[in-house]
Amino acid sequence: MEVWGITHRGVVRQQNQDAFSARTMDDGRVIALVCDGMGGARAGNVASAMAVDLFMDRFLRESGDDQERMQRAASQANQEIFQKAATDEDCTGMGTTLVAALAGAGEAVILNEGDSRAYHITRDGITRITRDHSLVEDMVQRGELTREQARNHPHKNLITRALGAEPELRADVFRQPLAAGDYLLLCSDGLSNVVSEQELLYEVVHGGEACTCCRRLLEIALHRGAPDNVTAVLIQC
Repeated sequence: MEVWGITHRGVVRQQNQDAFSARTMDDGRVIALVCDGMGGARAGNVASAMAVDLFMDRFLRESGDDQERMQRAASQANQEIFQKAATDEDCTGMGTTLVAALAGAGEAVILNEGDSRAYHITRDGITRITRDHSLVEDMVQRGELTREQARNHPHKNLITRALGAEPELRADVFRQPLAAGDYLLLCSDGLSNVVSEQELLYEVVHGGEACTCCRRLLEIALHRGAPDNVTAVLIQC
């Protein structure tokens, strides 16, 4: 397993409220996550940084069932962000998305809250693993919007779940089979809103070496004006 990551504030935003972490564990598996903070000039940074640090610290200290480890790590991050938002007036209303992946031989466990995404990519195509917790995704599921309409909807950034928004975590968990040569891509909406899935597929599979893929994806987003922070983590099996 190999992993690479990159984050950038983009062209428009004055600061980067995204955060990520990626690590190869002693057993050869990779644990990685991407967070996209929200809630004001300072608080978005605080929420995403707290989520990354708390999740990784708790996950790496524990053992046992992989899914339960991820859920406990995310739950602790959620509780501490919620508590800080409730007690620190500078952080009122803050929260963050979170998408995390534990990838090993044969399978990945994916956890997500919000609209940061995980994709499974092979030479045969690209599949979005996660489901956005957002207003427009709910409208798509009800048949009120097409996927293309959702990409350009004025309320596409309104999410319905976030770490720190509620005292109890409501994250989704997925299990994704993996084969040798497969990829997992984790990203914030600053990338997925400006780079199409077919473009993601091309850059991962055909665009060049895997170690430069995150940089290439960032350059595409920057070339298109990158109105939001951009973060990408690529895991290669």
